[in-house]
Amino acid sequence: MKVLISTDIEGVAGVFHTEQTRPGNGEYERARRWMTEEANAAIEGAFAGGATEVWVNDSHGGFRNLLPDLLDERAQVVLGKPRTLGMMAGLEYGAEWVFMIGYHAKAQSRGILAHTINSFAFARVSMNGAEVGEAGVYGALAAEYGARVALLTGDDVFVEETRETFPEADFVTVKTASGHASGVTQTPAAACAAIRAAAQEAMARRVRGSAGRFERSGVTQRPTQCELRVQTTALADLFCQWPTLTRIDGVTLRFETPSVEHAVRTLNCLSAMSFMLR
Repeated sequence: MKVLISTDIEGVAGVFHTEQTRPGNGEYERARRWMTEEANAAIEGAFAGGATEVWVNDSHGGFRNLLPDLLDERAQVVLGKPRTLGMMAGLEYGAEWVFMIGYHAKAQSRGILAHTINSFAFARVSMNGAEVGEAGVYGALAAEYGARVALLTGDDVFVEETRETFPEADFVTVKTASGHASGVTQTPAAACAAIRAAAQEAMARRVRGSAGRFERSGVTQRPTQCELRVQTTALADLFCQWPTLTRIDGVTLRFETPSVEHAVRTLNCLSAMSFMLR
């Protein structure tokens, strides 16, 4: 059983403010340690449940946040960018199961630090008619590679909006949102204990073959139709320099790709382009 653990930071217990997610300050250094500890809890639980190989993917920002010296030495760590599969880098090594640790709710929801891929640029992302957050986008990419999402962790808004997308998966709620940058959280130690236990049980059930029926999301279709609402008309002006994008209105764009992977790559390229306007 091969497992890919994709780790973000906004859904980690104790993280509430953008300062905690951006390098260059003490708050970030503390938060990246909590992120690493939650990743480690998932790694330890996966192996305890019967995983044979584990990759842990740093999926936040510049993809250089995890502290490898604190991680279980049995895991392999995917770091740095650019990378073709973004937050799902590691699928190419044959992962069968995916854990999404520290994930957050989609853009313009009421979740803690909610956004989709790029908070500066993207207001809404839809694939094949369904609005998706990062879990939906990358869960569809995992499905395209034949991998299933087995465990997801984050705040209560993330869990509520995502449960229907992955009805066969297990969830851990580590904090409860009362606003974009406020709420109630478990302590890092309590969150790690819950994640470790959930990862072990999620993996053990799949080793036993009692994980339930796997259904591909309707998002995972070929070709893939993507509709993107951006934050400003200036961003739409910029993105529409790409000749395969069609502008629907002042801030809405549409494009078609031959696969979910190509849609993800396009979105990540647009995200990189947006830095021209920062």
